[in-house]
Amino acid sequence: MQVPVLIEQVENNGYRASSGAPLTLSADGATEKEALAKLEQQFRARMKAGSQIVALDISGSPHPLAEFAGMFKDDPLFEQVIEIMAENRRRRNADPDVP
Repeated sequence: MQVPVLIEQVENNGYRASSGAPLTLSADGATEKEALAKLEQQFRARMKAGSQIVALDISGSPHPLAEFAGMFKDDPLFEQVIEIMAENRRRRNADPDVP
């Protein structure tokens, strides 16, 4: 597991390593390495105590009409319906009085 960590220099020639949510932790040390090691210890202590970091997948709801998709695929009369719709569209497009 990788966690983004910010390492920054603080007053008194030390360093601070900190992480963001969900485990907002911070550790100071004389060097970057020491601050990072202390932060890692805090992470490990939280995990040992039973904390977990997991990914939650929130998938969208299916479209309310999805169950009807393809319902006419094997209907021999539906081809006629499509032709009628196409002919109506051609007539409407050809009519100059239709906006």
